Amino acid sequence: MNFHTLRALVRRAACASALALALPAAMAWTDRPVTLLVPAPAGGTMDVIARLMADQLGTELGKPVIVDNRPGAGGAIAAQALKSAPPDGQTLMLTASNVLTEIPHVMKTGFDPLRDIKPVAVVARAGMVLVGNPALPAKDLKELVAYLKANPGKFSFASYSAGTSSQFAGMILNQKAGLDLQHIPFAGSPPALTQVMGGQIPIMFDGIVTSRAMVQAGKLRAYGVASKMRSPLLPEVPTLAEQGYPDLVFSNWLGVIAPAGLSNDLLEKIHTVIAKAAQSPKVRERMTAAGFETEAQQTTTQLAQLMKTDYERNGAIVRAFNIQLNP
Repeated sequence: MNFHTLRALVRRAACASALALALPAAMAWTDRPVTLLVPAPAGGTMDVIARLMADQLGTELGKPVIVDNRPGAGGAIAAQALKSAPPDGQTLMLTASNVLTEIPHVMKTGFDPLRDIKPVAVVARAGMVLVGNPALPAKDLKELVAYLKANPGKFSFASYSAGTSSQFAGMILNQKAGLDLQHIPFAGSPPALTQVMGGQIPIMFDGIVTSRAMVQAGKLRAYGVASKMRSPLLPEVPTLAEQGYPDLVFSNWLGVIAPAGLSNDLLEKIHTVIAKAAQSPKVRERMTAAGFETEAQQTTTQLAQLMKTDYERNGAIVRAFNIQLNP
């Protein structure tokens, strides 16, 4: 055997070895490009995360993952596109869970999240925090409640949209603390936070993703995070539960969903690849930098139950407070 023949054999063996390493991921799901729907415009936080995941999934699969932005109608446009797609794993959707568990209770979306989709895998979690204007004469939640009670009829609370957990949390605080704050909804966090920082509205429940930088800069005061445990992103801020409000636990997960007709076998294969991509150091680092908390991966069965629990809880809140979108 001459040198050239030996080198060719070695090269062939190396290629075969590399292919053997790459094949499990590729065979686990697809050998074609995948479309990842996003219910938000290009450039926003959800779009940034979707493109990060698409890049990592493309690396895992060895095939392109194409981001397709379908904003509008509270996520319903993208969800309906997913519902209409063949259940073959070639079309998926990256979404925040509120599109599935909050919005359908207050808006006609044209899809049933419990029947028309299957949750595949969690990518990250977005926590919530009660923030207020730093000029308020209240340094903690107890002082805040006392101050608001001492000035009945004078104050309101903002939300980043009617019919979302930002409003739900405010309504529950109103009820549990015996307050009479009026709800003022906005079209997103930035305009609402502008009003809070400007002193026109004293408080709001907002996502840590959008509030954290302003809390750290002293432009907002954080009174409590709406979670069972303290957030690693705001570790010095106590939870609302530990301050006497155990019902104020709200967050949204960011994850990938598929059409309901997807077979369970294919569901598990896709779950494995997405979970691996979400746990990669590059993705985790970027998620944390964007203000998301990394999430321990759940099984597809656990995630489906989580979605159902959140959906039913939010439905009960909407009915209890007769929450409706403004005409």
